[in-house]
Amino acid sequence: VQLVESGGGLVQAGGSLRLSCATSGFTFDDYSLGWVRQVPGKEREGVSCFSSSDDSTYYEDSVKGRFTISKDNAKNTVYLQMNNLKPEDTAVYYCAAGLLCTQIGTLMWYEYEYWGQGTQVTVSS
Repeated sequence: VQLVESGGGLVQAGGSLRLSCATSGFTFDDYSLGWVRQVPGKEREGVSCFSSSDDSTYYEDSVKGRFTISKDNAKNTVYLQMNNLKPEDTAVYYCAAGLLCTQIGTLMWYEYEYWGQGTQVTVSS
């Protein structure tokens, strides 16, 4: 199994980035796919995901209206379009796949089996 992220980098506040995650080694359509970010010293935070159980998409509250998750089933690739980036979006972003992602209230819940290596996103003010 492989998940390989790309597209991270340094951008000014208000700018945009598009993350890509190319996957292989598992049945893409059978898994929930998502993005999780982590700041050093803090817990990982679910950002967005596709749920395989109900075909829904979920977003962490702070990114709603700015980030869009999408996927290309033919390419087994999931994307995260990030617009109007803010300094607080700075983190390592991980692509992940598993059997569960959902949102209860403001909290995203997930159980991911497979993880990418992460890509750094830095937003300068």
